[in-house]
Amino acid sequence: MTSPDSDGLLAEQLLRLTRRVHRIQKRHLEQRDLGITPAQSRLLRTLAHWGSPPRMADLAERLEVVPRAVTTLVDGLEASGKVRRVPDPANRRVIRIELTDDGRGALRELRAARRSAAEEILAPLTEEQRDALGGLLNTLIDGAPVRSC
Repeated sequence: MTSPDSDGLLAEQLLRLTRRVHRIQKRHLEQRDLGITPAQSRLLRTLAHWGSPPRMADLAERLEVVPRAVTTLVDGLEASGKVRRVPDPANRRVIRIELTDDGRGALRELRAARRSAAEEILAPLTEEQRDALGGLLNTLIDGAPVRSC
């Protein structure tokens, strides 16, 4: 059984690790000189998982941000040639966002930067420790089943 103090310590460790992961990923992104912010990176990754170009409102919902935030991100990515706005074939009043070839290239670089960052973060761990960590993280991500009383 864990005490409230140890739970607090674990929560603090998780927060510190999250901040470290973000710092290291940001550094790896900057080293590749892509000119993409972490928020733009998240939008590109999200966009890549859609089967067809989504609407801005769809992106905002998936990213859990207000539509105005997506507009700002898309404006920056469009200016750098990573995405483009295209009319919806079924309703010309609707605008959809699609990746360009430059955007797909940037995604490949982003994935490589994330892999490099992960390798740096996980370097102190043995293969066995990595497997254990992966299992623990999956448990935390999936959550424990809720028991009824």
